[in-house]
Amino acid sequence: MEKFIKLDGLVAPLDRANVDTDAIIPKQFLKSIKRSGFGPNAFDEWRYMDHGEPGQDCAKRTKNPNFVLNQERYQGASILLARSNFGCGSSREHAPWALHDFGFRAIIGESFADIFFNNCFKNGLLPIVLPKAEMDALFGLTEHSPGFRLSIDLPAQRVVRPDGYAIPFEVDVFRKECLLNGWDDIGLTLRHADKIREFETRRRVEQPWLFA
Repeated sequence: MEKFIKLDGLVAPLDRANVDTDAIIPKQFLKSIKRSGFGPNAFDEWRYMDHGEPGQDCAKRTKNPNFVLNQERYQGASILLARSNFGCGSSREHAPWALHDFGFRAIIGESFADIFFNNCFKNGLLPIVLPKAEMDALFGLTEHSPGFRLSIDLPAQRVVRPDGYAIPFEVDVFRKECLLNGWDDIGLTLRHADKIREFETRRRVEQPWLFA
């Protein structure tokens, strides 16, 4: 998993509450357990004018000009602004996969669904919860300032606006450590690879019948 330490990125606003995981990545695309390749179908039903199915060439599909993430000014955004209860609905890990593959590294919102919130940390996405007043200000600045960017400093736990105004945020100590070091669940286990190999070698000697 890619480390997350500091991020300076273009901001895109998704000014909708209760965005569920089926909106983030519709169910018909949940046919792979690979973490990559879901970006072209992120927000598929909002992003395109037709009904999407696996295997389509998304480059040839007609995009919805009214969907905010299709606007030219937000292309290349790595920070997504969200409202309350983002990531609600079914507990599909494909949702953070699709957002990450789309290009987002951080999501700043008023609140997140619990399972989605946990899945983000396990897949290199940083979900940040800020008060509604701060979110209202960020949405306004993004709308009225083309090219609006934010800096996110995870070690210092703060979001910094271009004018220097810093907004602190909370993050669990263990989750923070995992992001800073790029540890997903597999990475956490592999830190003990030498001890695991030693155990398996000893086990073959002490309990050979298990390997007959």
